[in-house]
Amino acid sequence: MARRKIIAGNWKMNKTPSEAKELVNTLKPLVENPDVDVVYCVPAIDIVPVGEAIRGTNVQLGAENMSDQDKGAYTGEISADMLLDAGVKFVIIGHSERRGYYHEDDAFLNRKVLKAFEKGLTPILCCGESLEQREAGVTLDWIRLQIKSDLQGVTAEQAKTMVIAYEPIWAIGTGKTATADQAEEVCGAIRSTIAEIYDTDTAEAIRIQYGGSMNAGNCKELLAKPDIDGGLIGGAALKPDFGKIVNYNKD
Repeated sequence: MARRKIIAGNWKMNKTPSEAKELVNTLKPLVENPDVDVVYCVPAIDIVPVGEAIRGTNVQLGAENMSDQDKGAYTGEISADMLLDAGVKFVIIGHSERRGYYHEDDAFLNRKVLKAFEKGLTPILCCGESLEQREAGVTLDWIRLQIKSDLQGVTAEQAKTMVIAYEPIWAIGTGKTATADQAEEVCGAIRSTIAEIYDTDTAEAIRIQYGGSMNAGNCKELLAKPDIDGGLIGGAALKPDFGKIVNYNKD
């Protein structure tokens, strides 16, 4: 089946609200592509101004994180209902920086995934291995474990609508990139894992992104691979080059 490509920018902790609006206006004419879903996943403080700035465009709004709780005494957290009310459609869950710096484990991330589905948000679930794990030859085992743990209790119908982002930790922000064949191997293994958990139809429906330093120079080769359905873009999402990634299919 033909899966629609999805290019999402993960802005991380960059851009003040005024800078965010300026960036959106710069990117507006560059990210028009009717064949591709475009998402800006922005810092919490930028969600409202970016939502206003993208109104009437082809861009959808995403968040970088979300609480597993509905409301209450959770200082500094942001709930799914808050995101929804601000117009958010997608939420990144389990980015390696959340797993690594803030010690978010798979049980916690599973609660977030379930909460996102409960509330009607589309999770972009991240998975990936460290350089040490790749060199030890446990990449596929590690990622299978992450996927199976994070999707506990998720139905096949829910899984069909979500996005999984493979992000080799050793290739994030380092300038290093997995070769297209390396990226395809892991994204194919993720799809096989989904088929094992659910069925072939679910595996064929789910969209899998590559998230390790995709840029204007390598996006075409990566996105030509059969199991790579898009990109979760970090640094390049903050530059005009993001438009070249979105329009990878145009000469």
